[in-house]
Amino acid sequence: MQPKFTLGIEEEYMVIDPDTRELKSHDQKIVELAAKTLEDKVKAEMHQAVVEVGTTICQDVEQARREIKNLRRAVSDIAEGLGLRIGASGTHPFSHWSTQLITPNPRYEDIINEMQEAARSNLIFGLHVHVGMEDKNLAIHIANTVRYFLPHVYALSTNSPFWEGRNTGFRSFRTKVFDKFPRTGIPDFFNSYAEFISYVNLLVKTGCIDNAKKIWWDIRVHPFFDTIEFRICDIPMLVDETIAIAAIFQALVAKIYKLRRQNLNFMIYSRALINENKWRASRYGIDGKLIDFGKETEVRTRSLILELLDFIDDVVDELGSREAINYVHTMLENGTGADRQLAVFEETGSLIKVVDFILEQTLQGT
Repeated sequence: MQPKFTLGIEEEYMVIDPDTRELKSHDQKIVELAAKTLEDKVKAEMHQAVVEVGTTICQDVEQARREIKNLRRAVSDIAEGLGLRIGASGTHPFSHWSTQLITPNPRYEDIINEMQEAARSNLIFGLHVHVGMEDKNLAIHIANTVRYFLPHVYALSTNSPFWEGRNTGFRSFRTKVFDKFPRTGIPDFFNSYAEFISYVNLLVKTGCIDNAKKIWWDIRVHPFFDTIEFRICDIPMLVDETIAIAAIFQALVAKIYKLRRQNLNFMIYSRALINENKWRASRYGIDGKLIDFGKETEVRTRSLILELLDFIDDVVDELGSREAINYVHTMLENGTGADRQLAVFEETGSLIKVVDFILEQTLQGT
């Protein structure tokens, strides 16, 4: 039976003081108020200036679009009622993590206790996309293969050029912050789901982790849900960007599943090689070059993104996601969130103006 390739999207937002434009604790009030109308779709995060939303299991990308629009608008309305704003950027342009409060919760306290400054400084905002896949062995096979394309999609999502008031020179500094955690980045190749479980069990047995949720790779076969979870991306500024990226991940899973059914496969590349492309995507976004490992040469990232769109083209109509994926051309034209943040800063010289721009773009189209 063909999988449905359902979608689930999680977004993490900055909570902003509209007067200072600094990050500000919402003291869980946004989560408490959201629970009355949005059930469990809005959650707290480790830092009190972060709020996370998650869709239901969506049957297609257009349902996901409706839900993300509604969640951005609803959480924004709740925040405004509390005298706060929400913004979508992978890092805050100038707020310092050391002044931010930690959410009281035994799980977060354990993480802080173990990881110390690495955890306290982890004040970042990401996008997680779940694509439904019940067969765990097939999910591992797809995750192994799709690793190659992670830097291409990550480049499109780059939206964190500033950190603690400085232009970092990176289009996505968020992953540089997160790299201080263990068990992050591009995962290794696994021959089977059993091999992955054996790895998890060894970590649990030796006290490295208490459960598989503490494996924070850029892609993982989810330990509790029947999904492949993509975790590499910065939160995009615009709803349309989030939906385009989710649609690409869904189409990649569907395409590799289709190849597998035809007894075909895509080349598998090593983690070490894929990491070279991830670093380039982080540094240059869509305006650099990635390595085409098949040709053993550098190719413009934009060209490889267009090749990726060609690769998935034969599955997008079946998934009903052509319109969502066509937005990638607009993203290539307008630049990523990082490009637009940098343009505002270049024009105004003001990080306050950058925050204002982020706040406005976050609600565009909702």
